[in-house]
Amino acid sequence: MRLMIIGQLEGYISAAGKIALQRGAKVIHCEDAEQALGALRNGKGADLVMIDIKQKIGPFIESLRAERIHVPVVACGIGTDARAAVKAIQDGAKEYIPLPPDAELIAAVIEAVTEESNAMIASDPSMKSVVAMADKIAPSDATIMITGESGTGKEVMSRYIHRKSKRGNGPFIAVNCAAIPESLLESELFGHEKGAFTGAVGRRLGKFEEANGGTLLLDEVSEMHPLLQAKLLRAIQEREITRIGSNDAVKVDVRIVATSNRNLEESVNKGEFREDLYFRLNVVNIRLPSLRERKADLPALSQFFIDKFSEQNGLPPKKISSEAAAKIAAHHWRGNIRELENTMHRAVLVSSQNEIEADAVHIAGMESRSALAMPATKAPDPAGVSSASAQQVVNAGGVETLVGRTIADVEREMILNTLGHCLGNRTHAANILGISIRTLRNKLAQYRDEGIDVPEA
Repeated sequence: MRLMIIGQLEGYISAAGKIALQRGAKVIHCEDAEQALGALRNGKGADLVMIDIKQKIGPFIESLRAERIHVPVVACGIGTDARAAVKAIQDGAKEYIPLPPDAELIAAVIEAVTEESNAMIASDPSMKSVVAMADKIAPSDATIMITGESGTGKEVMSRYIHRKSKRGNGPFIAVNCAAIPESLLESELFGHEKGAFTGAVGRRLGKFEEANGGTLLLDEVSEMHPLLQAKLLRAIQEREITRIGSNDAVKVDVRIVATSNRNLEESVNKGEFREDLYFRLNVVNIRLPSLRERKADLPALSQFFIDKFSEQNGLPPKKISSEAAAKIAAHHWRGNIRELENTMHRAVLVSSQNEIEADAVHIAGMESRSALAMPATKAPDPAGVSSASAQQVVNAGGVETLVGRTIADVEREMILNTLGHCLGNRTHAANILGISIRTLRNKLAQYRDEGIDVPEA
């Protein structure tokens, strides 16, 4: 884990840094926020930033957002100045750590940021074979393509392979090709020089340079524009990149892991994805099974999420009841592990028993399927004799409630309700709705422009 500490902190800086180093973190120190921004632009990546509350935290976080530098920020300060701590949180800091530093508190923050485990939950035979393959190819430098439905844990598998590789002590940098607008993705990957385009206030190293000596994850690479695919292919083949606004090539030593929830062979046949890039990325293919294909892992995964969210919310740990486990086992889990995670999060919050009861496990769609499975009611015919032709299915809240509403209105309600069910997770919602994340993002932008409240990611 890479920790960046910003500020002087009156001598406590060395103590905090020493604790972090003892916990396995790599520490970089910057005198002020401006120096820290410069370091981040120039490839000194960080997984966590600890900043003195005397620094201008608000403008610093705004600069991070404007330049698309994604890193959690934790404020720290001497004493117990409650107003300063509240102000830091309001400015965008995730947490406040009082100083002098407490070793266990520093360790807890680092663990929360790097909460991945070196072990994979894989008791189902279908998942055991996948993990065995990952263990076999991890030590190599081969490019890997990880495929599978949305929510199956492709990024988790990517991090697992990175930790098992000889690059495990190097950086792991992830880029979501679907979440970044096409006009900005090239700069995100390859970097830019000062003045290369409007808003380029300084030189910025791209993710290729930031991942030098480590692993670069190209998440949902199938969403990348064909023109950018050609530049990506050259970067992989030549092991060098050129920043926007520069003519100088820069050598990079990066292992590429790409993921996709699409059938890339079909995309190649349709001309949506370059064939040469497909073969370059698909040196080794790992297909992750859907959750319905690994039912034996459901109990362990469910308990893992229950323990995780109980701890996060300060609630006592609970086991899952047999009735709730049966309900989970009976579900199809179209949204895969991400849907299970959100369901368990909700169950932990609403559970009122000593165990996670079945009623706390609210699974969208299960109730509606139960209603459809109920026997149809018979309506009397004019002669007072019931007949098969007179049978009607009662569907409360069905089509009759949509009469008089526009398609756009119904679509908006469906999208926002699904997003709310997914706790704001865009990728999960797009998967359930059967649309691309780019389409969903455009719809949400339209709703915001219309003054409609959209759930935060």
